[in-house]
Amino acid sequence: MAVGPGEVAGKVRLLSGEVVASLLHGPELLEPIAQALVSYSSGAASAPPRAGAAAPGGWLAAMPAYLPDRTLSAKLISVFPANTAAGQPSHQGIVALFDAADGRPLCVMDARHITALRTAAVSALSVRELARPGARILAVLGSGEQARSHLQLVAAVRPFSEVRVAARNRERGLALVGEFPGSQFAPSFEAAVRGADVVLCCTDSRDPVVRLSWCRDGVHLVSVGTGAELDEFTLREAHLFVEWRGAVSSPPPAGAIELQGLNPEAVTELGELLAGTQPGRLSAAEVTVFKSTGLGVEDAAVARTVYDSALREGLGVSVAW
Repeated sequence: MAVGPGEVAGKVRLLSGEVVASLLHGPELLEPIAQALVSYSSGAASAPPRAGAAAPGGWLAAMPAYLPDRTLSAKLISVFPANTAAGQPSHQGIVALFDAADGRPLCVMDARHITALRTAAVSALSVRELARPGARILAVLGSGEQARSHLQLVAAVRPFSEVRVAARNRERGLALVGEFPGSQFAPSFEAAVRGADVVLCCTDSRDPVVRLSWCRDGVHLVSVGTGAELDEFTLREAHLFVEWRGAVSSPPPAGAIELQGLNPEAVTELGELLAGTQPGRLSAAEVTVFKSTGLGVEDAAVARTVYDSALREGLGVSVAW
């Protein structure tokens, strides 16, 4: 059994949330995730539909994946939306990495920061590829960890001269604005959306937080919440992009609740767009939507990047297995 540089035979490396956070550098994740999405859309990578077990107040999801020549992984993540109001993370879990050649376990790491940043990185890729030229006004809806991660990463792919934040919880929204100098707090979702060129929906709302009547021509919309954040008129009129066609054909928690019943062939996978096999924005006036549901290959790409960095820097704890 071959052991890679920095690995110890018969041991598994453990990476805490603190260590994982120290090794995650947002902009550096864009290329590994882009490659993973291209690999998935080409059929080379594997990521079966997410499985979920319901619990009072939340659910636990399992997301295995295989990336050719990179890694074999599985993420277990719990999602408890009410935690945010109590000052606790809404997403908590672990990612386990395995050697893709022989299946031996390599590493177990905290998944919270990986989930937040990989989601924002995929959204940032969609903004980079789909926001219309000259886009300058960004609106972020929400005040939790996803909103924070999106503010950090999306600004790295496009310069914005105006950044608006709107949240149902005014106190948390104002606190988030305070973390990002130059951003401003909008009094309502509608006020934030009107005139915006890019709108990032990072809420846990079960009902639409964006309506087509509020949107300007050519807006790019991103929805990462598990609820139906965009109204039916927006989805009907927009050019839709997803990570995988299962977002349309697979029921929640794997697919998107608001996309159920749509024609899978009517949506474009982000990996196809990145590979150049399918077109992106067709005109400056077209409304584009990227609906994120998450995909195991994204977690695999980020977790492998973190693991490789931990080996190089000698971080984490190795335990006998």
